[in-house]
Amino acid sequence: MTTERVGATGEDTTGGDTTGGSPLVDGAAVKNPDTATKGIGDGGATDDGQAAGSDRADAGRKRADAGQHAEPAAKDDDGNADIVKDDVAQDDVAQDDVVTRSADTDAAEGADTKGGGDTEKDADKKETTDKNAGTAKASDTKKADKDGGTAKDGDGAKPDRWEAFAPAPERVPGRVGRVLRAVGRFLVHEWTLAVLASLALAVALTWPTLRYPLYTLPQDYWDPSLQAWQMAWSGHALLTDPAQLWQSNTFFPDPWSFAFSDTLLGYAPAGMIGTGPEAALLRYNIMFVLAHALATLGAYALARQLGAGRAGAAVAGMSYTYAPWLLAQAGHLHIVSNGGIPLALAMLARGHGWSLRHGYRPERRHAGWAYAGWLVAAWQLSLGFGIGLPFAYILAGATLVAAVTWFVRRRSNPRPFGVRLLVADVVGALLFAGVGGLLAVPFFKVAELHPNAARTLADIGVYSPPFSGFFTAPAESRVWGGLHEGARSVLPWHPEMTLLPGFVLYALAAGGLFFSVWRLRHRLLLLAGVVVTMVLAMGTRFFGGTFTYGLLFEYLPGWNGLRTPGRMMLWTTLLLGLLAAGAVSAFAVRVREWAAERVPPWPGPWLRLATVLPLLLVVAEGLNSTPHPVVPAQPAAMRSVDGPMLVLPSSQNLDQPVMLWSTSRFQDMVNGGSGFTPVRQAEIRQAAESFPDQASVTYLRDLGVRNVVVLRDRIAGTPWATTIDTPVDALGITREEIEGAVVFRLV
Repeated sequence: MTTERVGATGEDTTGGDTTGGSPLVDGAAVKNPDTATKGIGDGGATDDGQAAGSDRADAGRKRADAGQHAEPAAKDDDGNADIVKDDVAQDDVAQDDVVTRSADTDAAEGADTKGGGDTEKDADKKETTDKNAGTAKASDTKKADKDGGTAKDGDGAKPDRWEAFAPAPERVPGRVGRVLRAVGRFLVHEWTLAVLASLALAVALTWPTLRYPLYTLPQDYWDPSLQAWQMAWSGHALLTDPAQLWQSNTFFPDPWSFAFSDTLLGYAPAGMIGTGPEAALLRYNIMFVLAHALATLGAYALARQLGAGRAGAAVAGMSYTYAPWLLAQAGHLHIVSNGGIPLALAMLARGHGWSLRHGYRPERRHAGWAYAGWLVAAWQLSLGFGIGLPFAYILAGATLVAAVTWFVRRRSNPRPFGVRLLVADVVGALLFAGVGGLLAVPFFKVAELHPNAARTLADIGVYSPPFSGFFTAPAESRVWGGLHEGARSVLPWHPEMTLLPGFVLYALAAGGLFFSVWRLRHRLLLLAGVVVTMVLAMGTRFFGGTFTYGLLFEYLPGWNGLRTPGRMMLWTTLLLGLLAAGAVSAFAVRVREWAAERVPPWPGPWLRLATVLPLLLVVAEGLNSTPHPVVPAQPAAMRSVDGPMLVLPSSQNLDQPVMLWSTSRFQDMVNGGSGFTPVRQAEIRQAAESFPDQASVTYLRDLGVRNVVVLRDRIAGTPWATTIDTPVDALGITREEIEGAVVFRLV
């Protein structure tokens, strides 16, 4: 409702029931009948609501102090006072905030000062105003309580009527809640899921390795027995007598015998747990599975660091680990244990803030990752030079390229990596070189003492695969093994010449040359790397290797110790995986773009299936049919007979399980198997063919051999099948039967 107040007479034209206060002119009470002003609320519920608060009351008090000096209100052209129209709705009056009593008092005092004191009528009006103010205040207080708000005295704050409908404030979690939330975030983090997926896939795709881990070994029980002994010996030696690490209990009496083959020294901490053959088998099988998991995780991390998407990185990780050609290497743990290579490269690239897709980003560099990368690289080198030596040369080449690049661009960027990262690289490179140098010393000693251990280009030719080997799968491939039986039959040594990385991987990598997230020059560089590594993998088959593998063999230190050039396929597979990752990542980006055009923007089931189809195909091609034979049980004599000893029959393959049996006591023994046969060991085997006779007994005594153990279940078709029971009294030795073995004590 709208109320008009016109000051035309000497009476108060504004009643107490309308405004609850006296009309003022510039804050003074009206006394001139020819003058009229707007009514300013001075205590009750005003028609201006919250705007007639304490600030305006203060202004009224100051103006009232001016007394008679207040100027008259402005008049219109007819000489009448201005007409003031107040739009006041009755419901708004009831909902206005309460004006504080201090404002009432101040305004009233201003009026008294102007008028010289309250008249009786003014007193009654003031009493009525106070009552109305109290009623309004009580009403507003009840309404505030009903709405959930709280009226604040003196500040004129109006409670929000919609506050009751606002969402409840988020509760601050306690200590347990914060811990659970952090654990939840950790469990769903990309790298947690990547680790768990790598482990689960490793268990599934190497099955049945962990079905009977105390009794079986993957592929065969010859080289795996040797490597199970290597882990056990390194742990035993470091716990008992680290100075004798390289003087193992095998190949007695030859020194430096632990360096007769790759040592897997990086697994020594695992070798410190448990004793005996069963513990050695369990340890080997666990490390075999973990090696596959680490390879998958390392290749995934490298692809992600270089800029691939998750789907593309998963393809790179799986193709690198479960390429069909690697199934033939299931008996070579030092070849399967290659995960440190891509993992170290990923860490070094992250530490330097570099990726293939985005180039160098200084803000992302981190010296800690560089240190970690060099440590992992050094650990990888400690597993063996078979794949560690090419890795070392590739790291050296990458360092050389980085140094040359800096020298060319030094004027524009004299300190591209900063002091801390430069120190990390220097320290890390020295650590890597130091580990490599220390590990190389025993091998140089072996090369010096055993010239027959040196390789020749003719030896390399025996293991060099033809070009057809890149399209031939090993017998252990469940998908292609049976289909490629004819192709394998024409290969001279098919275990090292069936080098198929996967037809799916070939196809994805070929697509990555034309459709990829990588730049064109990077794709061409990856293709060049594939071609170069494949040429090196052919050894002497590529134009005799004169200008390829032969150059490395002749001029790079240590390269002449590598027997099988086909293992360069490890790098071919990694580079093909990166090309494939670029293609799959680009396809995943396109799928997201298509999904964004849908309503709702979510990929359909066929699009989701198309994204994971390359990964499923790579996994399917990596399925294996690897045998897991039962390892011969340890003879009881191996747990009681002291060394130095000789176990007969003795040969390259037969001695490897004997090495495993010795893990109960690690007694010295003549037996041992490695990549070559020492001259003295060959002489001992030849002399022992006539055992027991006087010549052989004398020869063994002179070497220091105290006991000879002949295994009855192995002597069929050997000379000992007829001589094992001949009388020995005239030889000055004794004979004893111990559960299927005959023990001859020479002293």
